[in-house]
Amino acid sequence: MPWARHALPQLRKQPVDTTDDDLASTRAALNPMLDATAAILPWISQTPTARFPPELNKRWQSAWAEFADTWRQHGSNDPARFRRSAMLIMSIALESADADCLGLAESLASTADHLEHKTPGNRLQAALHALCDVMLDTSDKHLPQGLEHPHLNERLRHFRDRLETALRPSGKPGERSDVLDRLFVEDAEERLAHMRESLETLPIDIYGIAEECEALIQHAEQIEMWGIYHLGRTVHHLALQLYDASEADLDRAADAISAQLDLLEQALHAIEY
Repeated sequence: MPWARHALPQLRKQPVDTTDDDLASTRAALNPMLDATAAILPWISQTPTARFPPELNKRWQSAWAEFADTWRQHGSNDPARFRRSAMLIMSIALESADADCLGLAESLASTADHLEHKTPGNRLQAALHALCDVMLDTSDKHLPQGLEHPHLNERLRHFRDRLETALRPSGKPGERSDVLDRLFVEDAEERLAHMRESLETLPIDIYGIAEECEALIQHAEQIEMWGIYHLGRTVHHLALQLYDASEADLDRAADAISAQLDLLEQALHAIEY
């Protein structure tokens, strides 16, 4: 606008009428804020005090690097090596006297006990992989690492709880207890042997086959082993047909039951626990 070019120079030429009283009142109003800023500046510029000796922190980080290497390279195939790595972390946790460090170390010791007797389930494997990734994470270069990480205790508690949950038998479908699976297989194999004996007697012990099969079906249903359940139902159905079978049909029915018992045996052997 043409008038603006003429007006702006006139505005610049107008003096600012500021008195000493105005300056004094402005300073008085700003003084509380300036004093507060001056008070916190030393805290902002101050380097945080280390919670642990640097040498202990260095050993803590080295121990986790060794643990991660052990798990990633050997998994559960070398439980003795896993235990040594876990016990090294335990010894440093004891030196630190930190409750959260000790809590996670105890969970690792329980995991070592578990791996000496059992193959780790999916939840336990996922928890250990995630634990290694987090404990070795150095992506944020502005944060202190190892024992001095500001979120260390929160992470330690998280993974302590996660490991304990993974080691605890779960009631969710597809995540049955290994102990429960083993007990089921042992019981089912015993019942399978009884059914074979009943099938080989003369005359065939139809009632014995049906009774053992009913118990097997019920137990399989309770722990949701549906493959075993349906094979058992087939055997039970064939056994009931024997009541009305003629002499000519008995041999064929007995052969069919024997074949189904073979399938049941193969299915039981395929269960990992």
